[in-house]
Amino acid sequence: MSLPAPEDMKLLAALARIALDAGGAIRRIEAAGITARTKADASLVTDADQAAEDLICPALAALLPDVPIIAEEAMSAGCDVTIGPRFLLVDPLDGTREFVSGNGEYTVNIALVEHGTPTFGVVYAPAKGLLYAAAPGGAFKADRAPEAEVASEGWTRIRCRPRPSGPLRIAASRSHADPQTRALIDSLPVDACISAGSALKFGLLADGQVDLYPRLSPVMEWDSAAGHAVVAAAGGRLLRPDGQPLTYGHPENGFKVAGFIAEGAPAPA
Repeated sequence: MSLPAPEDMKLLAALARIALDAGGAIRRIEAAGITARTKADASLVTDADQAAEDLICPALAALLPDVPIIAEEAMSAGCDVTIGPRFLLVDPLDGTREFVSGNGEYTVNIALVEHGTPTFGVVYAPAKGLLYAAAPGGAFKADRAPEAEVASEGWTRIRCRPRPSGPLRIAASRSHADPQTRALIDSLPVDACISAGSALKFGLLADGQVDLYPRLSPVMEWDSAAGHAVVAAAGGRLLRPDGQPLTYGHPENGFKVAGFIAEGAPAPA
């Protein structure tokens, strides 16, 4: 099984370094005490969301000059960014409800998108010390404390498991259940349904712990792109609810994703 090219692994390690540093900033604020407030779109935000974004965006700009950055808090504040065929998507703290609740199921998400497809992705869970990372040719996971050394040579290769012929293991949102997704899950043969917050569900799929992760309610591109990259590099795929491939870079839709179905490797022939 081939590995990503050395230059791709170098870039991926640099993206992971930024995510780990952002995780450290988040954990410091978490330890000091979390104050949440509501944004105009009724979603929650904390000082940690902004602090992480303030660390991530300058670091990405230094790493990949001239690559546009679409970041959640900047976009919420009305920032207007012109994208090209290559751009970055950043969710500095995915799962703010989980962060506020104290259950640790929140992540830092960074993705590089090229021609509509996420090619590099980092999903980092600071409270769990768990890193998922992907580049063309491979997906990985590693135990890494916030601000620890990246040491990409110590990462473990992960793959989606082949879809079983019988009941499925399914990942579902802990805080954003919707009737359409619930109805879909209820229509399937289910062995187990695992609830988790944030982009951690993509990691469960990429690591072969579940077979399917459906989300039929809207999310934003920065919510799914990094996890999409990890799942795709692990042998899975993300589709729109109509079965077409999910693509990114749609300012005409406000960078909104109208739901998706993330699935693992196909069943053996």
